[in-house]
Amino acid sequence: MKSCVEWFPVMLMIAIDFAFAISNILLKKIIIDGMKHLVFITYRQSISTIFLAPVAFFLERNSRPKLTPRILCHLFLSAIVGASVTQYLFLVGIEYTSATFSCAFLNMVPVITFLMALPFGLETMNIRSRSGKAKVIGTVICLGGALLLTLYKGMPLVKFQGSQAINHSLGEAVMRSSSQRRERWTIGSFALLAGTLLWSSWFLVQSSIAKSYPCQYSSTAIMTFLSAIQAAVLAFCTDRNLSIWIPKKKIDMLYVIYNGSVSSGLCFVGMSWCVKKRGPVFTAAFSPLVQVMAGMVDIPILHEQLHLGSLIGSAIVIVGLYFLLWGKNKEMQKVVHEIEETRDKESEANHESRQIP
Repeated sequence: MKSCVEWFPVMLMIAIDFAFAISNILLKKIIIDGMKHLVFITYRQSISTIFLAPVAFFLERNSRPKLTPRILCHLFLSAIVGASVTQYLFLVGIEYTSATFSCAFLNMVPVITFLMALPFGLETMNIRSRSGKAKVIGTVICLGGALLLTLYKGMPLVKFQGSQAINHSLGEAVMRSSSQRRERWTIGSFALLAGTLLWSSWFLVQSSIAKSYPCQYSSTAIMTFLSAIQAAVLAFCTDRNLSIWIPKKKIDMLYVIYNGSVSSGLCFVGMSWCVKKRGPVFTAAFSPLVQVMAGMVDIPILHEQLHLGSLIGSAIVIVGLYFLLWGKNKEMQKVVHEIEETRDKESEANHESRQIP
């Protein structure tokens, strides 16, 4: 039973990554059908709020702490870096590149989260120890792979006949020169990079929220509500045509409902719980699985292109991630060992003190 409890965060994060992989595939389909990015985010976050609000009310009504202005500001910031702006950047990145390529940027999240956590004391690095050196080497390797992902596209490794039709429906028929294609790919890459930085920041913000407002359902419901308002305001400011709020295909609303209830609802609740139990770096470390799971569906079904740069860059990032996680695991084992030794010494001292008359 104890081993099952210890493995529960791992199994939960694998399930969350699978749900995110399906979500990324559906996002690509929604973009193909022409739904505006901010409209989709508004619908998605609103559905998530409607789904989570009653659950949070009934399950946490007796344990919910007082919502202070400071906590509300943290939740507002969490909505920006974890939902509205981050999702918009990822949607732009998916539109200009591909779903599989966008998932590759998630591989950088653990390293960026680790680097951001250092100044705040959430992570430590002792370069004199083997674990510290492994974390430094892993960080450098991951950053190198991230640069390769951003700056180098490479030749396509898999070609499909149907990919031209999909690209045409995305508006890529306008891009008749290779320079225009490279420009869109570069813009999409930097949008994904910016989204990755914000997504990494969310884990740190959520780590602070988990301490002051430890109610996963309530905090996620408030966050999605605030992000829905943020996206709606931005949507009305950029385009006041009401026709953009009407989906062109009815099935798109089913995709939105899935993304709202599962991806922005249950997945955020699960990640908030994992951040609380195991920390931000542990939770972010499972991000590379999203790319693997998305690629298993994206390439054979949607006929997305797999490029050499994406493959090499992702492999380099995963190798660096292994070094980083190995070093972190060794440090955790050392801390646990020191705690156990301290407890044993204290218990021995108490036992000896009781024997002395």
